[in-house]
Amino acid sequence: MSMKITAFIPARYQSSRFPGKPLAMIAGKPMIQHTYERALSCPELSAVYVATDDERIADCVRQFGGKALMTSPTHGSGTDRIAEAALKVGFHDEDLVVNIQGDQPSFQPSVVSDLVRPLIEDRTLPMSTLKYRIVRKEEIENPNHVKVVTDRDGFAIYFSRCPIPYCRDGIPDGVHFKHLGFYCFRMEFLIRFTSLSQRVLESLEKLEQLRALEYGYKIKVPETLFDSVEVDVPQDVHAIEAILCG
Repeated sequence: MSMKITAFIPARYQSSRFPGKPLAMIAGKPMIQHTYERALSCPELSAVYVATDDERIADCVRQFGGKALMTSPTHGSGTDRIAEAALKVGFHDEDLVVNIQGDQPSFQPSVVSDLVRPLIEDRTLPMSTLKYRIVRKEEIENPNHVKVVTDRDGFAIYFSRCPIPYCRDGIPDGVHFKHLGFYCFRMEFLIRFTSLSQRVLESLEKLEQLRALEYGYKIKVPETLFDSVEVDVPQDVHAIEAILCG
């Protein structure tokens, strides 16, 4: 039985900092279309879906020829949203479900190859995410850029909005890694993960990946050579346009 690898892009209309963000026009296309088309160019993926709770987003996706699935408006996270969507599509326990954030319309498709490779090679791994070596030091102190530290085998030790590791004698170059918000779940684990209740560290840091660590599950974190710029507020659109049109 061959293993399917399918991507879901969670997208909601309501956002406190940028309402209607998935539909924001960037270089002549809605942002969700940029993200969807980049996901389609990832060779490992057999299909790409947008999981949304808003008919305006679903209609937009269908208009450009994409696949959209309606999900509940009550989900607390994108992972919960893609879990519902994945159950609707139907997968085997060993199949892989990739979570691609809809607000990263300029991501390099090869990062998905970096993301899924560990779970293809080792079928005992439950999930993976990505790290990128920080080159701009202002990102180290910025709580919007989540940091991650891993063990010698590339498994996550901790994620934090604070600078980790803390460098007592000054900050040498190249020791801090930014967490990029791409996830790959084995289907069986995705359903198990979303059934777990939130624990202390997740509630404090507001980082859902800490839930897996708090329950004792391993997260493989391969390094990617490509950063991925997020669109958080309307002002970010110009920076993304410069990247896409450059």
